[in-house]
Amino acid sequence: MAKNQENKENQGNIFKLNLPFKPAGDQPVAISKIMEGLQKGMKRQTLLGATGTGKTFTMANVIAQNNKPTLVIAHNKTLAAQLAQEFRLFFPDSAVHYFVSYYDYYQPEAYMPASDTYIEKDASINKEIDMLRHASTQALLTRPDVIIVASVSCIYGLGSPEEYEKVNLKLEVGQKMDRMTLMKSLIAIHFERTNADLTPGTFRSIGSKVEFMPVSETVMYQVEMSQLHRQDLGANSKKEKSLGLACVSKIIKVDPISSHIIKEEKNIFIFPAKHFITEDVKKKKALVLIKKELDIQLKKFKKEGKLLEAERIKRRTKYDLAMIKEVGYCNGIENYSRHLSGKEEGEPPETLLSYFPHTKDGKADFLTIIDESHVTLPQLEGMYAGDASRKNTLVEYGFRLPSAKDNRPLKYKEFSERIGPVVYTSATPSEKERKESEQIVEQIIRPTGLVDPETIVRPVSEGRNYPGQIQDFISEAEKTIAKGFRVLATTLTKKMAEDLSAYLKDTSTKLSAGKKIKAEYLHSDIKTLDRIKILTQFRKGDFDVLVGVNLLREGLDLPEVALIGILDADKAGFLRSETSLIQTIGRAARNSEGRVILYADIMTDAMDYALKETARRRNIQVAYNKEHGITPKTIIKKINDITEEMESEHGKTVNAELALDFKILGKSIADIIKIKEKEMNKAVKELDFESAAILRDEIVVLKTRLEKDKR
Repeated sequence: MAKNQENKENQGNIFKLNLPFKPAGDQPVAISKIMEGLQKGMKRQTLLGATGTGKTFTMANVIAQNNKPTLVIAHNKTLAAQLAQEFRLFFPDSAVHYFVSYYDYYQPEAYMPASDTYIEKDASINKEIDMLRHASTQALLTRPDVIIVASVSCIYGLGSPEEYEKVNLKLEVGQKMDRMTLMKSLIAIHFERTNADLTPGTFRSIGSKVEFMPVSETVMYQVEMSQLHRQDLGANSKKEKSLGLACVSKIIKVDPISSHIIKEEKNIFIFPAKHFITEDVKKKKALVLIKKELDIQLKKFKKEGKLLEAERIKRRTKYDLAMIKEVGYCNGIENYSRHLSGKEEGEPPETLLSYFPHTKDGKADFLTIIDESHVTLPQLEGMYAGDASRKNTLVEYGFRLPSAKDNRPLKYKEFSERIGPVVYTSATPSEKERKESEQIVEQIIRPTGLVDPETIVRPVSEGRNYPGQIQDFISEAEKTIAKGFRVLATTLTKKMAEDLSAYLKDTSTKLSAGKKIKAEYLHSDIKTLDRIKILTQFRKGDFDVLVGVNLLREGLDLPEVALIGILDADKAGFLRSETSLIQTIGRAARNSEGRVILYADIMTDAMDYALKETARRRNIQVAYNKEHGITPKTIIKKINDITEEMESEHGKTVNAELALDFKILGKSIADIIKIKEKEMNKAVKELDFESAAILRDEIVVLKTRLEKDKR
């Protein structure tokens, strides 16, 4: 596997680390100890790093020194996006990619026997995220300096890397190929023909050119063909000469909006538009095996007297077989993945892990970092059981064949067998990491000198001269906002988060008469890219208070936050456990004025432990600061947004044009709108619809800005 990794030992350092500052505090010792562990062949290590001590920076140094491709697994998409941003800053010349589930919405197929309710699979795929997934796998197959930041979706079936790599299409100038052959080749790797605008995974034919957009990019390639003359054909057969064979004369990389030529290429590799690729021979064999499995299942159901189930599976499977045979696809085709991939019953599926490099004897040759391991590991362990339970029911009641159970995530044991050395990172590692690790490396000192936040306990209930937790929190939030900082509030439920956010918006503040607190909520129902945008807007100060549930706990780097209110801190449960409280308190450890208020009527064991552990770490940091003469300063961190990279080329063109107009014309928004409207009408009259479309979108953006200014 992974040809790009052969003879890597002779390549020198493949990762070039951009060092904005040198390791300090506990970081140099932590880096050294982890590297010693890797060199000694330790399979499992834990970096116990307090919040704000720079665990990501430490691991970036480890990645650079370890000099191997790296998989970083985070427990949610938002944290994965933030880690990807940070690693891109540390490794600007390397391939740092983001690999998460491409579903904005996903309702799995299910059957509930108690109510006789069948739920059909329903999903909404995010094309931008699908593009990023393809970019991840292509990078792993073509270069060595790769860091993939993934969610637990990396243990779900993805399709064979061998098949994916095998069918990539190589084009080079001078290659003998005619236009029709190229189009057939693109269709064979799941590109779709279109006569409209190109989108990733589509192509069109214009004269002697074929234009296509790769699935992992938002650029367009123009492939120009020219006829070969008789003398160019050399010693080819008479048949070839009579056909007048064509060749590739130019390969041009083009901006799809402006049609600006980016560069001319001598050769390019085109990867398939889908990860699941099956050769025709395997597909024909799969159809035979599916039919055979259906016959066996029908006999089983009839023997058990399950006539309804027999009829149900017969109709479903025969329809799917007809669809696969005629169009090569059917809804739920992933349920036949075992047969289509040629795997044996019970054999694990291919996943993202399969795309990483392996040694000649099949051992994983990459580093795995499991971030916030106390949360991520339970997710990795629990994925298989939940999926198996749902699939067993579908099979038992005749909705799916037994082979559907092999379309599944990896079992935890299988996952462990498919990775090499692992470093767990967490401020609060669980018992599992502690038992598995051959060494635990502590990182308590913050190079910035920042100490753990001041912790305060106040009552939940309203009392004499005390307004209760909500009003007290609002009062404290107002003071913090007045200083230019941001505020977090954690609730126990999504509904409480939404209600509190709405209540804060309706509450007048003392900041300036008539103004309201700007608040938003954030929880797991919000789409992936929207979550990232909300966090970016929060850091920029577009609103003051962010209300959430447990999503706000682990790994979110928000140095602008100076106050956290933990509502109902004394309610026993997962969200108010020792680990959860320590992690939540840690969100305020990146600001020199950080404070955390725990609202509770009783002191729970979890609260008591969290408060004592916070005090212990605070004392260690204070002693270090005193010894080294350090005055704590709030972290100043550039605000990046991964969604900016996903902005369409069209959107970038529109914004670039507007920026230029403001600079040249120097007029108000209203005046520029009038000018744009005249230009648009003129372009329509001249049938220049491309220019008219860009002008129309510029006007929409300008009107939105104008409305915001009026508010």
